[in-house]
Amino acid sequence: MPAALSAPKATRECKQTAVQTPENPISDTYQTLVAPAEGLYKEKGSKFIALAYPVRNEEEIKETLAQVRKTYFDARHHCYAYLLGAAKKVYRANDDGEPNHSAGDPILGQIRSSGLSNVLVIVVRYFGGTKLGVGGLIHAYKTATADALASAPVIEKHETSVIKLEFEYAQMNDVMSLVKELNLAVLNQKFELACEMELEIRNQMLEQALTRFRKIDGVTATTETLL
Repeated sequence: MPAALSAPKATRECKQTAVQTPENPISDTYQTLVAPAEGLYKEKGSKFIALAYPVRNEEEIKETLAQVRKTYFDARHHCYAYLLGAAKKVYRANDDGEPNHSAGDPILGQIRSSGLSNVLVIVVRYFGGTKLGVGGLIHAYKTATADALASAPVIEKHETSVIKLEFEYAQMNDVMSLVKELNLAVLNQKFELACEMELEIRNQMLEQALTRFRKIDGVTATTETLL
């Protein structure tokens, strides 16, 4: 596990919690990349390599950033942006030493324009000796990102959570019957006198499922949100 990264200076971040009402239901569906993708832009000797990744959370983003910085250790800049969640309310843009708003924001703008979420794009710049100016940098980072995202395969996904169950072996039939009825994916399980299960469930079904599991005598159900 790579060490935690220090917070960069030129960073803009926003984390908001969307509110669901009967008149304004929140979708838990989003589109993201099937696999990592790469783009390239060259200008006046400088090379901009865009690396796009599907990601689930900020811990995974930190690990990916650390790996890219290690791989491209000789690059001048490692600028990036990411967007998370079906509501697209969690994002960050980082200029990594480039002039303010000349790198991270153009990268983030291209992610938004693509309609994708749970995506991290890192643009690695090798300086060619000639300054491009703020306008030139904006164009370069925007174009490199667009190139990476343009032909990348996309998949539709749902925000999910993990339900953790603890129960006695005597409750096995009732628990498994409900797991089958709700068509839940089993992530982990341990069947002994004291049993444990981890199940993945779409967020829209979470509260209903928790309520039904907790109605089974002797079952403890807790949850952990994924993306």
